[in-house]
Amino acid sequence: MRQRLQRLLAQAGLGSRRQMEAWIRAGRVAVNGRMAVLGTQADPAVDRVTVDGHAVPLPRPAFRYYLLYKPEGYTTSLADPHAERLVTELFPRDGARLFPVGRLDRDTSGALLLTNDGWLAHRLMHPRFRVPKVYEAWVEGHPGPEALKRLRRGVTLAEGPARAESVTVLERTPGSARVQLVLTEGRKREVRRLLQIIGHPVRRLVRTAYAGITLEGLEPGAVRPLTPDEVAALYRIVEAGRDPGRPAGSAPREERDGQRGSRRTASRADLGRDQPLDAARSRRHPVRHARGDSRRPDR
Repeated sequence: MRQRLQRLLAQAGLGSRRQMEAWIRAGRVAVNGRMAVLGTQADPAVDRVTVDGHAVPLPRPAFRYYLLYKPEGYTTSLADPHAERLVTELFPRDGARLFPVGRLDRDTSGALLLTNDGWLAHRLMHPRFRVPKVYEAWVEGHPGPEALKRLRRGVTLAEGPARAESVTVLERTPGSARVQLVLTEGRKREVRRLLQIIGHPVRRLVRTAYAGITLEGLEPGAVRPLTPDEVAALYRIVEAGRDPGRPAGSAPREERDGQRGSRRTASRADLGRDQPLDAARSRRHPVRHARGDSRRPDR
C-alpha cells in the first residue's frame, strides 16, 4: 500500500515527519534511485528507499485477507451518505484498514474479498488478468440454446462488447430458470445487463465464487480469513500478468509470511545488500546529496 514518504520514514524511526520533509527537500531521499520530492509516495513491499545512499528498511504492514458473504441490501462502499447499510458494518474488527476487492450491487449477494493489500487487489480487479467470477442468476423464462450461445459470443453494451466465458442452465422451474455464468470483467451490473439483453431479466443474483474462492460454509453476513494456500492461489492467478513491480516467484512466499504478521519480499533481499540506515548512524554520517535521475515516471 502506497503512503507518503515522510510518513514511512518517520515510522522507520528516523525522526519526525517534519524532519523527514526537510530531508526530502534537501535531496537526501531517493525512491528506486530517483530523487524524491514532497508528495512522493512509496510502497514498502515494492519500492527501495534510500537516505544519503543507504537503504532504509521500511516497516511492512501485516496484510489481511478475508472472504465476506455480502447479503442483499448492503452497498459496497467505504462511505456513502445515501446508503442505508454499508458493507463496512460487516468488516472484521482487527485494526486493519480493509477495502473491498471490486463491487457487488446492493441487490446482489455473494463472495466479496476484503484486504489491505493494494497490489493484489488492483490486479484481481483489472480485466487484463482475466480473474474468473462465478454467478448464479435466477431469471425469468427458460433461456434456449441460441440465447446461451449469444452470451458466449458476446453482446454489445453501451461501453462496448461483453461476453460470458461460460454459461450453463442449472435448473428449470415453471416460468424461471437458474443459470450459472463465468465472467472475467467487472463492468457495472454486467450480469444483469447481459441477461436483460437476451430477454431473461434477473430476479435474483448471487456471486458464488471469486478467483476460485467459494462461499462454502458461510452464511450471508459472515466473514472468514483466507487460508495461506488461498492467498497463494490468488497470487498465482495474477502471476502470468505480473509487472516489474513484484519480483517473480516472491508473492506466494511473502503472503504466507504476511499471514504470520511479518512481511518479506524479494526486494527486501536487495535492500539487504546495502548497509541499513538507522537514526544514530544518520546523525554521524555526513550529508551526501543524491545525484540520480530526477525524472518521475460489477454487477
